[in-house]
Amino acid sequence: MALTLYVDTARWRAHQKSVLDQFPGLVPVCKGNGYGFGHERLADEAIRFGSDTLAVGTTYEAARIKDWFSGDLLVLTPFRRGEEPVPLPDRVIRSVSSVDGVHALVGARVVIECMSSMKRHGVKEEELGQLHAAIEDVRLEGFALHLPLDRTDGSDAVEEVIGWMDRLRAARLPLHTMFVSHLRSEELARLQQQFPQTRFRARIGTRLWLGDHEATEYRGSVLDVTTVVKGDRFGYRQQKAASDGWLVVVAGGTSHGVGLEAPKALHGVMPRAKGVARAGLATVNRNLSPFVWAGKQRWFAEPPHMQVSILFVPSDAQEPKVGDELVAHLRHTTTQFDRLVDR
Repeated sequence: MALTLYVDTARWRAHQKSVLDQFPGLVPVCKGNGYGFGHERLADEAIRFGSDTLAVGTTYEAARIKDWFSGDLLVLTPFRRGEEPVPLPDRVIRSVSSVDGVHALVGARVVIECMSSMKRHGVKEEELGQLHAAIEDVRLEGFALHLPLDRTDGSDAVEEVIGWMDRLRAARLPLHTMFVSHLRSEELARLQQQFPQTRFRARIGTRLWLGDHEATEYRGSVLDVTTVVKGDRFGYRQQKAASDGWLVVVAGGTSHGVGLEAPKALHGVMPRAKGVARAGLATVNRNLSPFVWAGKQRWFAEPPHMQVSILFVPSDAQEPKVGDELVAHLRHTTTQFDRLVDR
């Protein structure tokens, strides 16, 4: 019995096609845990829809994926002098975010990242003049801009890209290809219309693989069910049951990512209030699990174990049975499944 990721394959692929249609020349991104699907599965999907390039997070990911994907591999993490060398084929393209990095990659295929309003990494405007000599010794595949998701200052993403296109053109640098992230399809179309001699390629991961939430579902199998009455002690810490009900052991623990949650940016009064309420409950060992039974998200009876979680289901609910599966609301990018089932 397992934590299973069920995929409505036809629906999932229909969504992929809709994204591919909106973003001609799209570069699919496969990084981290493969957005919950795994690297091998996403490499297979990229091959299926005919992608010539697959973007990965690190050189270590490129070394693993190279045997599953025969096209170009674009490493998104920028090169740094002194990094551990990883044997990679010539079809791997390195991202570079500094003039020094370009100088250090003689003969390599490179994409030069420009400093966007993200302010994460990239070549700055005042350094563009130094790139002329540097790019003579590399095979330049293009420039790139990684843009923010939210623009709380009201700024325009297209205008930011146009600004960089103008700077690169003024510096007499080649503009045959620009890789971009976090643009809407209509924004990309505006740019392509304004700069017809440049090929704009959107690097897309989340929207491509996870854009249709109804296409996938995690479920954990019930492994054991034990009746408890109020006051019974249980678990590693021998806590007391707060009321009558059942202790339900379900597949899915910390090794799967259950109980691990990436920080979220909260906007608005209500989300912040809910966050404060959750934090308050956690101080008295009340933590809501991601597992749903009988229409309600159930509480952890105690912190999740390595491969299973123990939930408390009160006696006023239907009794779970061994072999039942509980829907689990889990974040794909932090979850490792035991098995994936296409249906």
